[in-house]
Amino acid sequence: MNQEHTPQDDQTTVPAGTAQADIEADASPEAVIETLKAEMEQLRAESLRERADLDNQRKRLAREVEMARKFANERLLGDLLPLFDSMEAGLAAAAEGDPLRAGMELTLRQLHRIAEVNGLLEVAPAAGDAFDPERHQAMSMIDAPGVAPGAVAQTFQKGYLLNERLLRPALVVVAKQD
Repeated sequence: MNQEHTPQDDQTTVPAGTAQADIEADASPEAVIETLKAEMEQLRAESLRERADLDNQRKRLAREVEMARKFANERLLGDLLPLFDSMEAGLAAAAEGDPLRAGMELTLRQLHRIAEVNGLLEVAPAAGDAFDPERHQAMSMIDAPGVAPGAVAQTFQKGYLLNERLLRPALVVVAKQD
């Protein structure tokens, strides 16, 4: 049972493009080491790039999930804005001391508190406040004595921010320049 050993038994097939395939049979040990070191550095660099890509993807996904959570109730809160407007108009028309008015005030306060907990903030500029084109929409301009030119003279409708993003601009009248 004595088997003969041939040099062909020592040879294995190595895929092209690998460092072993690039190393010639008669290459010096130093050349082989340098080739292997170069391949190792290339693999290390690829590994770092892939790890950075995965980390960036994880961060991007976390940001998207946070934004979705932050603005998930945008439609519902936007649909409630006309309710706020109607209740405030009703309060303005109701007589002082009316028990119905007290109930409406309480209901409106509760609604505002719930909306604030969910990230909704009122934008209600007072007369004389600076006009902010990012949060206000100018409906017209009027002569307004005692109000600086270009400032808010009157507010028609309150605006709202949802988590620092404009949901609805405040509708205002701006003082004319003399």
